[in-house]
Amino acid sequence: MRWTVYTVTTSVEAEDYVCAALLSLGYEGVEIADSVPLTKEEAEAQFIDIPLECDENDKTSHVRCYEELPDGEADEAETAENVQKILEAINEYSEVVNLGNLRVDTSVTEDLDWINNWKQYFHSFRIGEDIVIKPTWETDAEIREGDMVIEIDPGTAFGTGSHETTWLCIEGLRGLVTEETPVLDIGCGSGILSIVSKKLGAPYAVGVDIDPIAVAVSADNAVQNGLSLDEGDEPRIAPGTVSFFAGDVLSDETFCEAITLEKYPIVVANILADVIMPLAPVVKRFLRDGGVFLCSGILNTREEEVRASLAKDGYEVIGVRRKNDWVSLLAQVR
Repeated sequence: MRWTVYTVTTSVEAEDYVCAALLSLGYEGVEIADSVPLTKEEAEAQFIDIPLECDENDKTSHVRCYEELPDGEADEAETAENVQKILEAINEYSEVVNLGNLRVDTSVTEDLDWINNWKQYFHSFRIGEDIVIKPTWETDAEIREGDMVIEIDPGTAFGTGSHETTWLCIEGLRGLVTEETPVLDIGCGSGILSIVSKKLGAPYAVGVDIDPIAVAVSADNAVQNGLSLDEGDEPRIAPGTVSFFAGDVLSDETFCEAITLEKYPIVVANILADVIMPLAPVVKRFLRDGGVFLCSGILNTREEEVRASLAKDGYEVIGVRRKNDWVSLLAQVR
């Protein structure tokens, strides 16, 4: 089997936006190569004793995605069309982030297990004192008595939980979830926040995502973690379960109405700032009186912009958490 490789040259600060653009076009995974040095925490998590040599002044990033060639040969016209689509999707972010010297190069590679190779870099890690995020294939994780172990196989869905933004969400949920607080997880990715919510005691959790692959992966992960999965085709109240549904709450009114069958005390969204801001007014229709919107995926350079947008939509920020360059905000309708 052969693959067309699309290599996007951009800036380090635009990596998350480029990844979001590629995922929106249906590419199932991305590979990032840059010169950003690993933090001490990252080096320890990946068992790296000798620091990698890199030019910290080089702010260029290369983001790669792959497309299978069933017949083994690339169609030049189709490849050129795909390059144009990629450029157009990424340029949607040109006003909010520096895209650097943006270009897309193409090549063809022989059969590789690229979709699984990343697994060698995803190791179990601890959040706080007692939550362990563990890849399903790892057999030597350090588990302590009383730990809550969340087994995750992201498949081709976005989100292993190791990213700071997910870490911030889990720490936020820890202080919010009770046996009386169902949770709505918008942009569920691999389902980790819905699963954690149920494990923390939520009576039920509902995850939604625009990507059907993410919904399927989330459901598999819920079962892997011993949770009861509601497999109904339409959103509904299903106490004692987790459930996942594919749909776009920003553009699909019918889907929104189905989700609004229930009002939630907690709505969580671990997405980019540019999605959180238009999402906030929609979230209000899902919130119970006094409910909270826990949002993450916000670069610290965008914090004030997101705060202003939330205030304009009638929210008050009542809590904030920070980790490295990322921020999560806890907001409540005034």
